[in-house]
This record gives sequence, structure tokens and C-alpha cells, in this order.
Amino acid sequence: MIIYSHPKCTTCKKALKWLELHNISFEVKDIREEPPTAKELQVLVERSALPLTKVFNTSGELYRKLGLKDVIKTMETSKAMELLASDGMLIKRPLLVSDEAVFFGFKEEQYEQLLKGESNDKI
Repeated sequence: MIIYSHPKCTTCKKALKWLELHNISFEVKDIREEPPTAKELQVLVERSALPLTKVFNTSGELYRKLGLKDVIKTMETSKAMELLASDGMLIKRPLLVSDEAVFFGFKEEQYEQLLKGESNDKI
């Protein structure tokens, strides 16, 4: 299991703490230093079954600076993946990737599904 995280992000810290409390092994990658590639993101977004608007960090400074709110709904998927891969701070975090699931952001209820070994399809 890999969790893409930003060291100063409080939501990421909560997710990491939750995983530790539940004795779940994971590898941490700094989302700024090692963001997933556009190809990897394409697969992850498909696995998550989320719309593009839910995989962008909409509260981030860069998202606002680039004015993505107005263009994201009509953006080509390939262009969106390239943009996300170009700067990890555009990706909603933390990004958890396991064999069973892909989660953008941290919701305790979703993470609990990991303990049950359920996939995104069942969540």
C-alpha cells in the first residue's frame, strides 16, 4: 500500500495516524517529490470511479491560481492527467493506493473498508 502525502498537510497526518493505529503497513511518498505519472493517475482515477472534479485539490493555492474551477469540467481527461502529474499539489490528498482500493482524500469510513478487504466496487 502506498500513500501519497504532503508532510505539512493535516488531513494527510490524520490518515497516516489512522493507518498506524490500525497496524496497516504502508509506504509514504511525498506527493510533491514523487507524484504519480499521468498514466498511473489515469488508472487510479478509473479505479476510484470518481469524477475529475473530485481528484483535484480544489482548496489548494495552485488550483485557484490556475483558475481550474472554471475549466476542469470541460477539460480533456488526458490533459487533466498531465496537469495533475505535473504538480502533486494539484492532487487531492492524501492519495491512498492499495490492491483493494484507491482513495483521494481521507474519510475514515472509506479507510475502514480496508480493514474488511473491500474494493472500491463495494464502497
